[in-house]
Amino acid sequence: MFYVYPCVLNPEEGGGFYVTFPDVPGALTGGNDRGEALEMAEDALTAALAGYVQEHRDIPVPSAVVDGQELVAVSPVVAAKLALYTAMRRQNITKTALAKRLGLNESAVRKLVDPDHRSHISLKN
Repeated sequence: MFYVYPCVLNPEEGGGFYVTFPDVPGALTGGNDRGEALEMAEDALTAALAGYVQEHRDIPVPSAVVDGQELVAVSPVVAAKLALYTAMRRQNITKTALAKRLGLNESAVRKLVDPDHRSHISLKN
């Protein structure tokens, strides 16, 4: 699954835009101009999807983009975390069970699936 969601940029009376995501109702933000609003949209989307993880809920499936909508993606690291979380839910695997399979402690797995935890992906030569 790709974590790219359509959003709507709604013009505000005094200028600027507020952003909503039809598939992720809790993801709300805004900006002084279109560019700033879209920049803030990624953070709002990430925060809202992290809430789904914290609440042990399924991650919403993105709908197709329609006229008047823009696409917003989460970062590759957050997408990897959400994909792992989704796979674990589908297979009914707990963090403890995954930690045992990977030979890690549970706190390491908690960090792997936490979109709020700062992680990085690096390549080793």
